[in-house]
Amino acid sequence: MSQNGRADELSRETAGPDLDRGRASAEQRGLTDRASFVVGEAAQHAQAADLVISIGAYQAFGTIPEALAELRKLVRPGGRLLFGAEFWERPPTEAELGQMWPGIDANACLYLADLVDAAVTAGFRPLRIGTATGDEWAEFESGLAADIEEWLLDHPDHPEAAGLRNKLDAQRSIWLRGHRGVMGFPYLTLGVPAHGEP
Repeated sequence: MSQNGRADELSRETAGPDLDRGRASAEQRGLTDRASFVVGEAAQHAQAADLVISIGAYQAFGTIPEALAELRKLVRPGGRLLFGAEFWERPPTEAELGQMWPGIDANACLYLADLVDAAVTAGFRPLRIGTATGDEWAEFESGLAADIEEWLLDHPDHPEAAGLRNKLDAQRSIWLRGHRGVMGFPYLTLGVPAHGEP
């Protein structure tokens, strides 16, 4: 199996419990006829809706401004977009950039004000602008790795264990030595006019 094939399989495997919870929650609320849960490329499955949620997934559509423009096409008149994407809290140093993802540079993220301006340019109106706290980001990063770390404790000699350990160690280093305290994460509630353009 190719590296991408393994990553896709792991993604489906780790997304499975989340999808099961989502389906069960939709069923409990009587929303099964209005909600569907799909594993795949967001750009291929996106459909127009009254509420669109894109949290940390703008890359599916390109840059942040490109994503906002594409997402605007998906939000029906009078609808809402809940949008989240990394932004610079402050200019990163060269040393910090060197500890982040391969290929990242100072132009990879916007500042919060510029991110909100990009949303307005795309045709949205900002209804709420919130940001994650440092503790919330730490909970996210820790939670992202927790299930696989637990699996590794139970399967230390599995043929995939060393590769997974290396991946988790690299991800943790990117967070703790790279973007921690440098990046922020917003939760933007963006509205679309019910009639016409803003």
